[in-house]
Amino acid sequence: MATVYVPTPLRRLTGGQARVQVEAGTVGELIEKLEAQFPGFKNRLVEAESGEIKRFINVFVNGEEIRSLQGTETPLDENAEVSIIPAMAGGLG
Repeated sequence: MATVYVPTPLRRLTGGQARVQVEAGTVGELIEKLEAQFPGFKNRLVEAESGEIKRFINVFVNGEEIRSLQGTETPLDENAEVSIIPAMAGGLG
């Protein structure tokens, strides 16, 4: 099972869990299973029109950003570590 590291802003969807275990073959399948288990999760990650990961969300599989791999078709092995990292904004104006 893949271990998914859930960022603080999304933990309210997972009942406060910082890590969840999901059995999935690809990142896309993982997102669908997260949505089934934690309704509203997919809407926070994926553009409704295109089905692509939102531009301000970075998803890493074993330390590599999926945009440099195969996107949502990136395969997951049984020990995959998936990190969801929302972009930070702000700073001096």
